[in-house]
Amino acid sequence: MQSTSTETEQRALEQVVQQFRAALPPNMVITDPQQLRTYECDGLASHRVVPAAVVLPETAEQVRDVVRICAEHEVPFVARGSGTGLSGGALPHSSGVLVVTAKMRRILEIDLANERAVVEPGVINLDVTRAVEDRGYYFAPDPSSQQVCSVGGNVAENSGGAHCLKYGFTTNHILALEVVTPDGEVVELGGPARETAGYDLLGAFIGSEGTLGVVTKITVRLLRKPESVQTLLAGFPSTDEAGAAVSAIIADGVTPAAIEMMDALAIEAAEQAVHCGYPEGAGAVLVVELDGPAAEVEHTFAEVERHCGAHGAFEIRVAADDHERAMIWKGRKSAFAAVGRISPDYIVQDGVIPRTALPEVLGRIARLSAESGVRVANVFHAGDGNLHPLVLFDDSEPGANERAEQVSGAILDLCIEHGGSITGEHGVGADKVKYMGRMFTADDLDTMQRVRCAFDPAGICNPGKVFPTPRLCGEVPGPRRGVHPLTEAGLADQF
Repeated sequence: MQSTSTETEQRALEQVVQQFRAALPPNMVITDPQQLRTYECDGLASHRVVPAAVVLPETAEQVRDVVRICAEHEVPFVARGSGTGLSGGALPHSSGVLVVTAKMRRILEIDLANERAVVEPGVINLDVTRAVEDRGYYFAPDPSSQQVCSVGGNVAENSGGAHCLKYGFTTNHILALEVVTPDGEVVELGGPARETAGYDLLGAFIGSEGTLGVVTKITVRLLRKPESVQTLLAGFPSTDEAGAAVSAIIADGVTPAAIEMMDALAIEAAEQAVHCGYPEGAGAVLVVELDGPAAEVEHTFAEVERHCGAHGAFEIRVAADDHERAMIWKGRKSAFAAVGRISPDYIVQDGVIPRTALPEVLGRIARLSAESGVRVANVFHAGDGNLHPLVLFDDSEPGANERAEQVSGAILDLCIEHGGSITGEHGVGADKVKYMGRMFTADDLDTMQRVRCAFDPAGICNPGKVFPTPRLCGEVPGPRRGVHPLTEAGLADQF
């Protein structure tokens, strides 16, 4: 009798686990069903899949061995750092292996003369700064989860943060990567210099959401701490006035390190959670931070205050010291988690629009909320138009989840309609696969899929992410016709 695809997968998994146990210490291989459930989701808990096995390598050589074993048996694998992703990018494969790099937390080298450090992928983002701050340096990417997220995860998602308006995303702060390719080869991308010849494979890898290989070593850029930092909190009657102030500040040639906006509902949540003491009665607040040479900061800060006042700010506070600065940021950085105080369930959305479209899009989101009865709190990087609407619902109410999903999808449609993107920094992952066809043509997606296939012709590296119903390598682009021979033979999956 011919074996079924499931039986073939099961035999392959048994062989893979057997080889893992021979190659790795016993505590690095998990197959117990209860322990596996620990890894069934990342930060996006609405998507859950229990992996067939989990490995916890501590060295690059162990990652290489794991990937080679998976490649030998064509078993899918997914890399995961701290598991803080918000798009399901590290969602496991039910018939595959989850490669968790959380134990790879060594800072291997600090080279201040060349303003760089070499770290393993499991190093926590903020720990890079902690390691060099007493010598006047820091690592610029600062996602809100920087106290727990890993640098490897930042590379996968090309993470940003509040200060990416001035300093750019993770891709602007990576010099080189050591990567295990999907067939188990260890390669170096980039180098110690800021520019290298040839195709920009380093740029292709950063932000590829773990679909092109597993990173095992990262050379990051370090920046000198600015001479002066000034932080301002301004309360406005509504997001209209706050948005107008943002446009005026940028149009005046001022590039703050950060401009963050929160609306009334987000402020309410933050007050309940951390008592941040934002201006009472504000329909919106702006957090504006300027850094650089002291004379420049002093001049531009006065301009920011002037624009906020001219556009209706009824209260402006300036942080007098690091403690007051931390209190201003506390409300903003706690905003996502704080929403749990005012709603039992919520969706964290991530989209981008041109900054000048902020008033129009925020107005449309308000109308969507009113018409659907679904509350939406807005927290976002106002300077670069990166929206993070928080769609609130109570999953115990029949149909509430579906209504929230509809509003969430409609917000992404608004982003596309206004020339933006379905993601700014959280990635596509598993969650937004269905929206890729709204943003890209079939030819666009085929071209991107060919890049992926150049790295991973067998389609075993984080399958099912980023691309909707991807074709297999070598398949002629165009409408799908029948079942692919490799799928029919049980040798490959299509998602």
